[in-house]
Amino acid sequence: MTLNVKMPNPLKPFFEKELFLYEQMMQAQNYSQAWLHLERAHIIGQLYPFAHSLVHWKMLSFGIKLKKVGEIIGQLPRLIFGGVKSFVGTIPTGNTGGANVSALKPLPIPADIMQMFAQANIKFYQHK
Repeated sequence: MTLNVKMPNPLKPFFEKELFLYEQMMQAQNYSQAWLHLERAHIIGQLYPFAHSLVHWKMLSFGIKLKKVGEIIGQLPRLIFGGVKSFVGTIPTGNTGGANVSALKPLPIPADIMQMFAQANIKFYQHK
Protein backbone atom coordinates (compact mmCIF):
# COMPACT_ATOMS: atom_id res chain seq x y z
CA MET A 1 0.00 0.00 0.00
CA THR A 2 1.29 3.46 -0.93
CA LEU A 3 0.76 6.30 1.51
CA ASN A 4 -0.45 9.41 -0.25
CA VAL A 5 0.75 12.04 2.19
CA LYS A 6 1.45 14.87 -0.26
CA MET A 7 -0.62 15.83 -3.29
CA PRO A 8 1.44 15.42 -6.47
CA ASN A 9 2.39 18.71 -8.13
CA PRO A 10 0.55 17.98 -11.40
CA LEU A 11 -2.74 17.62 -9.49
CA LYS A 12 -2.36 20.74 -7.32
CA PRO A 13 -3.53 23.29 -9.91
CA PHE A 14 -6.86 21.48 -10.32
CA PHE A 15 -7.39 21.34 -6.56
CA GLU A 16 -6.34 24.95 -6.07
CA LYS A 17 -8.62 26.12 -8.89
CA GLU A 18 -11.64 24.58 -7.18
CA LEU A 19 -10.72 26.26 -3.89
CA PHE A 20 -10.21 29.58 -5.70
CA LEU A 21 -13.63 29.26 -7.36
CA TYR A 22 -15.13 28.40 -3.98
CA GLU A 23 -13.74 31.62 -2.51
CA GLN A 24 -14.99 33.66 -5.47
CA MET A 25 -18.49 32.22 -5.17
CA MET A 26 -18.50 32.85 -1.41
CA GLN A 27 -17.59 36.49 -1.99
CA ALA A 28 -20.40 36.71 -4.55
CA GLN A 29 -22.74 35.05 -2.01
CA ASN A 30 -23.49 32.34 -4.57
CA TYR A 31 -23.53 29.65 -1.91
CA SER A 32 -24.82 26.77 -4.03
CA GLN A 33 -21.97 27.23 -6.53
CA ALA A 34 -19.48 27.73 -3.71
CA TRP A 35 -20.55 24.39 -2.22
CA LEU A 36 -20.26 22.67 -5.60
CA HIS A 37 -16.62 23.77 -5.85
CA LEU A 38 -15.93 22.50 -2.33
CA GLU A 39 -17.40 19.12 -3.27
CA ARG A 40 -15.21 19.01 -6.38
CA ALA A 41 -12.14 19.96 -4.32
CA HIS A 42 -13.07 17.14 -1.93
CA ILE A 43 -13.15 14.57 -4.72
CA ILE A 44 -9.79 15.78 -6.07
CA GLY A 45 -8.10 16.01 -2.68
CA GLN A 46 -9.57 13.11 -0.79
CA LEU A 47 -6.61 10.82 -1.46
CA TYR A 48 -4.27 13.21 0.35
CA PRO A 49 -4.62 13.76 4.13
CA PHE A 50 -3.79 17.47 4.27
CA ALA A 51 -5.89 18.43 1.26
CA HIS A 52 -8.74 16.23 2.48
CA SER A 53 -8.68 17.79 5.94
CA LEU A 54 -8.47 21.30 4.48
CA VAL A 55 -11.64 20.76 2.47
CA HIS A 56 -13.49 19.41 5.50
CA TRP A 57 -12.33 22.47 7.48
CA LYS A 58 -13.74 24.70 4.73
CA MET A 59 -16.98 22.68 4.72
CA LEU A 60 -17.25 23.12 8.48
CA SER A 61 -16.58 26.86 8.11
CA PHE A 62 -19.24 27.01 5.38
CA GLY A 63 -21.74 25.35 7.70
CA ILE A 64 -20.91 27.79 10.48
CA LYS A 65 -21.15 30.83 8.21
CA LEU A 66 -24.57 29.77 6.88
CA LYS A 67 -25.74 28.42 10.26
CA LYS A 68 -26.34 24.93 8.85
CA VAL A 69 -26.44 22.83 12.01
CA GLY A 70 -26.58 19.52 10.13
CA GLU A 71 -23.49 20.40 8.14
CA ILE A 72 -21.62 21.53 11.25
CA ILE A 73 -22.44 18.31 13.09
CA GLY A 74 -21.69 16.21 10.00
CA GLN A 75 -18.33 17.84 9.36
CA LEU A 76 -16.90 17.36 12.84
CA PRO A 77 -16.26 13.59 12.53
CA ARG A 78 -15.23 14.02 8.89
CA LEU A 79 -12.68 16.61 9.92
CA ILE A 80 -11.32 14.32 12.63
CA PHE A 81 -11.25 11.07 10.63
CA GLY A 82 -11.10 12.12 6.96
CA GLY A 83 -7.38 12.79 6.88
CA VAL A 84 -6.66 9.58 8.76
CA LYS A 85 -8.70 7.59 6.23
CA SER A 86 -6.72 9.24 3.41
CA PHE A 87 -3.45 8.43 5.15
CA VAL A 88 -4.26 4.74 5.39
CA GLY A 89 -5.91 4.61 1.96
CA THR A 90 -9.48 3.74 2.92
CA ILE A 91 -11.50 6.52 1.31
CA PRO A 92 -14.83 6.02 -0.47
CA THR A 93 -13.84 7.20 -3.95
CA GLY A 94 -15.86 10.01 -5.43
CA ASN A 95 -17.58 10.89 -2.16
CA THR A 96 -18.44 14.60 -2.21
CA GLY A 97 -17.73 15.11 1.51
CA GLY A 98 -20.90 16.87 2.64
CA ALA A 99 -23.09 15.81 5.54
CA ASN A 100 -25.87 15.08 3.04
CA VAL A 101 -23.95 11.97 1.90
CA SER A 102 -22.83 9.03 4.03
CA ALA A 103 -19.13 9.41 4.81
CA LEU A 104 -18.67 5.77 3.77
CA LYS A 105 -20.49 5.89 0.42
CA PRO A 106 -18.46 5.77 -2.79
CA LEU A 107 -19.91 7.82 -5.63
CA PRO A 108 -19.18 8.09 -9.35
CA ILE A 109 -16.39 10.53 -10.13
CA PRO A 110 -17.42 13.15 -12.70
CA ALA A 111 -15.80 12.60 -16.09
CA ASP A 112 -14.03 15.96 -16.08
CA ILE A 113 -12.42 15.17 -12.72
CA MET A 114 -11.35 11.76 -14.00
CA GLN A 115 -9.74 13.66 -16.88
CA MET A 116 -7.90 15.83 -14.36
CA PHE A 117 -6.50 12.69 -12.72
CA ALA A 118 -5.48 11.37 -16.14
CA GLN A 119 -3.77 14.68 -17.05
CA ALA A 120 -1.89 14.59 -13.74
CA ASN A 121 -0.98 10.93 -14.40
CA ILE A 122 -2.75 9.83 -11.22
CA LYS A 123 -3.97 6.27 -11.18
CA PHE A 124 -7.39 6.59 -9.59
CA TYR A 125 -9.79 3.75 -10.00
CA GLN A 126 -13.45 4.57 -10.46
CA HIS A 127 -15.75 2.78 -8.01
CA LYS A 128 -18.07 0.37 -9.80
